[in-house]
Amino acid sequence: MRLTRLGPRGAEQPAVLDDGGRLLDASGVADDFDGAFFASGGVGRLRDALREGRLPRLDPPAGTRTGAPVARPGKIVCIGLNYRDHAAETGAAIPERPVVFLKDPGTVVGPYDEVLVPRGSTRTDWEVELGVVIGSRARYLDSPEQAHALIAGYAVSHDVSEREFQLERSPQWDLGKSCETFNPLGPWLVTPDEVGDPQALGLRLSVNGRRRQEGSTSDMVFDVAHLIWYLSRHMVLEPGDLVNTGTPAGVALGLPDTPYLRAGDTVELGIDGLGVQRQTFVPA
Repeated sequence: MRLTRLGPRGAEQPAVLDDGGRLLDASGVADDFDGAFFASGGVGRLRDALREGRLPRLDPPAGTRTGAPVARPGKIVCIGLNYRDHAAETGAAIPERPVVFLKDPGTVVGPYDEVLVPRGSTRTDWEVELGVVIGSRARYLDSPEQAHALIAGYAVSHDVSEREFQLERSPQWDLGKSCETFNPLGPWLVTPDEVGDPQALGLRLSVNGRRRQEGSTSDMVFDVAHLIWYLSRHMVLEPGDLVNTGTPAGVALGLPDTPYLRAGDTVELGIDGLGVQRQTFVPA
């Protein structure tokens, strides 16, 4: 299934995109696509309703906003330097264990919403990432193999970053990752059965029509299952939490001319089978 949410920010309506590309109203099965929905077996109920033809057709007016496919996560856990080519372009060694940091859940916005360049920023950067949404509680998993059953789905996630804030203003990365609107998500949350192998997905990102990133999840240092297992040994992952799994090479930080984003720039990014995002950057 492909889950999405439509409408003004804070008043989104849950919907499903079926195999024929039709939007179906999911509000009779789900109040929202949030932690409570995933924790209570909502994906299974929604799949049953879809199979039984109980979801009515949804015809939103032209121009209806697409929100993030998941309501505000309880937490966003991010993995740094998780692609070999990205570590190389930043001059960092390949990590021996996952590099973990947290991002403010309030950064999540829709896939086509404007992104705010922070006041005083001169080094706002882009990062296309595979986002993993947790479907069931993950605590002290015994092995990575257990992780697959706990994943609700996958989505395109844009881990926007301000490099000066991230690298120079604090020994932690949070300041450069948690600025307002810095995590566009969506357009869909795609369930694992439809995605197939999460380690065989192409990622790409363009700025003002110029391709900047093109990679594959096969190049991850630590794969999705390992990450969920590893995180579960250090924290409890709850239903609705988002894990950003890292970005391939091609970020502004690693390019010779460091072409950081400015107000007026447009970024388009996508992942195989998960859809495409597009954002215009504007002053905060």
